Amino acid sequence: MRKLLLLGDEAIAQAAIDGGISGVYAYPGTPSTEIMEYVQASKTAKENNIRALWSANEKTAMESALGMSYAGKRAMVCMKHVGLNVAADAFVNAAITGANGSLVIIAADDPSMHSSQNEQDSRFYGKFALIPILEPSNQQEAYDMTRYAFELSERMRIPVLLRITTRLAHSRTGVECSNPEKQNDLKLPDNLRQFVLLPAIARKQYRELLGKQTQMEAASAESGYNRMIESSDKNLGIIACGLSYNYLLENYSGGKIEHPVLKIGQYPLPLDLVSELYESCEEILVLEDGYPIIEELLRGMLNKGKTIKGRLDGTLPRDGELNPVIVGYALGKKHLQGSAVPDLVKNRPPKLCDGCAHNDAFLALNEALIPYGRGRVFSDIGCYTLSALEPLEAINSCVDMGASITMAIGAADAGLVPAVAAIGDSTFTHSGMTGLLDAVNNNSPITVIILDNSTTGMTGGQTSSAFGKIDNIVRGLGVAEEHIKVLKPLRKYHDENVAVIKEELEYQGVSVIIPRRECIQTLNRRMRQKAKAKTMNI
Repeated sequence: MRKLLLLGDEAIAQAAIDGGISGVYAYPGTPSTEIMEYVQASKTAKENNIRALWSANEKTAMESALGMSYAGKRAMVCMKHVGLNVAADAFVNAAITGANGSLVIIAADDPSMHSSQNEQDSRFYGKFALIPILEPSNQQEAYDMTRYAFELSERMRIPVLLRITTRLAHSRTGVECSNPEKQNDLKLPDNLRQFVLLPAIARKQYRELLGKQTQMEAASAESGYNRMIESSDKNLGIIACGLSYNYLLENYSGGKIEHPVLKIGQYPLPLDLVSELYESCEEILVLEDGYPIIEELLRGMLNKGKTIKGRLDGTLPRDGELNPVIVGYALGKKHLQGSAVPDLVKNRPPKLCDGCAHNDAFLALNEALIPYGRGRVFSDIGCYTLSALEPLEAINSCVDMGASITMAIGAADAGLVPAVAAIGDSTFTHSGMTGLLDAVNNNSPITVIILDNSTTGMTGGQTSSAFGKIDNIVRGLGVAEEHIKVLKPLRKYHDENVAVIKEELEYQGVSVIIPRRECIQTLNRRMRQKAKAKTMNI
């Protein structure tokens, strides 16, 4: 046994390395990013030739992992919860193709929206796809469940979803690691039509998927990740899912809880245990860090007059993540209510970094748009989204990855001309290219600003799939050469940048402006590394 101090993300990554993976694929997105970064930095992963690649988006990552599974190897794909929307087509259909080598999907949810547009709960996707779901309560379980997920996937020949949340992903504790396994040998599926989802084949395999549900329920009951913890005071029974079990424990010194607890870590739900708790207790409290999925199921399955408390009845807040104080309050421990947060540690609004190229790009855009008035800039997801805040207040939308260009098309079709789309270099190759193709095909009167800082900046400076390729991609999609303009977003070029933007705003067709300057953070990092290398050479 080795004991390492690991984030939840890192525990998953180490478990995957120890579990014999041959490849991990991902698109950076908080709170899942550190999984891939850990594998990429791992000496063991390099020695074992584990493929650890950032993909253009979550869909391509999911499909690459599925391809590795097809070849009989163990594969993992990682994303944040909204990334699962992007991967949904491949994700849902992978449940019907099944797996050949293990296929484990990590979805990192973000209740309270620390860095996201919504709070969606990935357990819904797993239930929808009819595959097993695992939900660890701590970093050790994250490690153990990941190892177990590969074994379960291979045994049942089906993808497995492992769902974590931000607090687990980004908190750190000691994790005991078990002996590593060798990678699988290359092995094609016994049935070479297994992954061919023609309707006749898909219907047969969907029936097979439905037939596996009983096996999944049995695995859920036998794994040990769902267990009843008996106690004497049966006025209340508690169902604690994933990380919420830790929040529950923190309300009891010594970990001795006075009420019976059903700890849930694997789905499908163990119906026998749920029924046992319901029948033996006067009331039920459901603790879920996310949507009230189990609470809704209980109200449907076991609505026999007993009180079921949780997010739906107001015992717990309907939105946001749970914490020990909220759980304590739900248990009647009102003395645990937190006091006001001192000014010193109050949240501060985020802002663009000092020296950020996006700031100069939006200052020029704001000035160029003065004759047209406000309210016509559709933006996307990235550092530049912060330009919605003071003092720039430059953008008017941020919906999902790639939506800026297509929303600008729709607004222009409605008569809002000129309409402007602002999108980052990494986001452009993630999901903006198809929108630009639509604009070219429609000859939409829009100006697309691709903010090229040569990296995926908002998640820590990972390599952008667009690096060195944007100009050629834009040309290849059909934008006229004379309406592709590259700018240097610096204050000393402000006036000429404003002039170029004004000219393109007047053009009644598709124009693309590329303000290009390296991210100030990656530049500083590169300069520090260069100086360090120079010092060491001396």
